[in-house]
Amino acid sequence: MNDTSKIREHMEVIASCGKHVGEVDHVDTNTIKMTKNDPTANGKHHFIPTDWVERVDQHVHLRKNSEEVFKNWTTEPATA
Repeated sequence: MNDTSKIREHMEVIASCGKHVGEVDHVDTNTIKMTKNDPTANGKHHFIPTDWVERVDQHVHLRKNSEEVFKNWTTEPATA
């Protein structure tokens, strides 16, 4: 079980393959907003669902590899 309440601003986000995929800007209940200033972001905020989180320690570790993350993240927050 992942504890997303431990996610904080500016934490590094790491894919399951070990690759850096971004940095946390903000966390909502079901979504992580990534900073737009990270080299992986191309100047845009990207959003990923919190259910991609495998675990949280000093970093946010995802259960998806970097290819899956870059293919499936969005530039708009999900709407319910």
